[in-house]
Amino acid sequence: MSLLLKIPVIISLIFFVCYSYQIIYIPISILKKSKPIQNVTPHRFAVLISARNESVVIGDLLDSIRGQTYPQDLIHTFVIADNCTDDTADIARAHGATVYTRFNDQLVGKGYALHELLGHIRKDYPGAFDGYFVFDADNILRPDYIERMNETFSSGYEITTSYRNSKNYGANWISAGYALWFLRESQYLNGARMKIGSSCAVSGTGFLFSHKVMEENDGWPFYLLVEDIQFSICSILKGYKIGYCEKAELFDEQPVTFRQSWRQRSRWAKGYFQVMRHYGTKLIGKAAKGSFSALDMSLNIMPAFILSAAMIVVELAKFFVCLIAGLGLGEFWFSLAQLLVGVFGLLFIIGLITTITEWDRIHTTTPKKIIALFTFPLFMFTYLPITFHAMFARPSWKPIEHTYTAADMFAESPEIKQEDATVASGTNQSF
Repeated sequence: MSLLLKIPVIISLIFFVCYSYQIIYIPISILKKSKPIQNVTPHRFAVLISARNESVVIGDLLDSIRGQTYPQDLIHTFVIADNCTDDTADIARAHGATVYTRFNDQLVGKGYALHELLGHIRKDYPGAFDGYFVFDADNILRPDYIERMNETFSSGYEITTSYRNSKNYGANWISAGYALWFLRESQYLNGARMKIGSSCAVSGTGFLFSHKVMEENDGWPFYLLVEDIQFSICSILKGYKIGYCEKAELFDEQPVTFRQSWRQRSRWAKGYFQVMRHYGTKLIGKAAKGSFSALDMSLNIMPAFILSAAMIVVELAKFFVCLIAGLGLGEFWFSLAQLLVGVFGLLFIIGLITTITEWDRIHTTTPKKIIALFTFPLFMFTYLPITFHAMFARPSWKPIEHTYTAADMFAESPEIKQEDATVASGTNQSF
């Protein structure tokens, strides 16, 4: 029993060793200035949107693309209506997009849809575009989004990701948990990586890759449950450095029900296991040859999930040993409480730093921002059972219902000033 009591401490120490370098990312992100971008060149971009039954929200995204400050004759928006049973395709056409339809219930997932969409574009518009944006149908862009991304693209980055904000931060503790994590990921992971010259990582939506990258990959052959991480790892293994554009801001809708969140994060967790199995050895090998980007990516996809699962197993073993041996559970509950309080405090500090520095970019009321600081650690704790469940489950791609419109975002808080609001549904009202 004494050994079982020591193992959580050992796991905690391994956690610290693996992720202590990210503490240094915080002052780097805050204090180090970004290099000025010069010699900006206009490029022709294709916008790729995979949409499945997104009739409620896709119009807002398409309006925000049409409201960009970047020359509209250099932007062509494509939508692939993937297994839709609603009027997503008709709405997309009405908002000026070129639409393709796809019906395939065997090859299900965003990766398959994007690959098929690129196949259509390569056939119908050969060599027409310098780069390709990827957005989800529920996204909304600031009016200067593409202009800012083009600046980073012009500086030599073949792949660039952007600042990921939330449309519904204040909806509840679940949406706030997601949103706060993505803000932290944007500023204190990708932001610091960009400033030290390391590679950033693509996260879900709001990124750009060049025609060269598309041709090298022969489209979009990334079909794992976390195709964004798969794409990032493959790119890093090929020697690319993924850039980050802080000034390009995108708004994303987060799940608000625990059932949806559990399902989505189970898929992510299973996807991380897939990525480890497919690319773990290659990443470690490249890291051993001196690639900090490969080391950074390895640490972000491997230890957290493995150690979290190990922690759950150890805690369950301690509990059952106490029961079987007829020992009191007091020592078990005390050690578990110590562990949880320590982790809660660390996550609270992470959320606090992010909230303070990103305060003006979080679109909700002050009380909700403060409440989210205390619920954020609880949200992160739920990853423990989700990770354990994902080890044995077979999660698959299932659509997340999106219902939060631009008008809802306007109404989120009286603190949102008109000049800070995004393009309203059905209008050209801009920031």
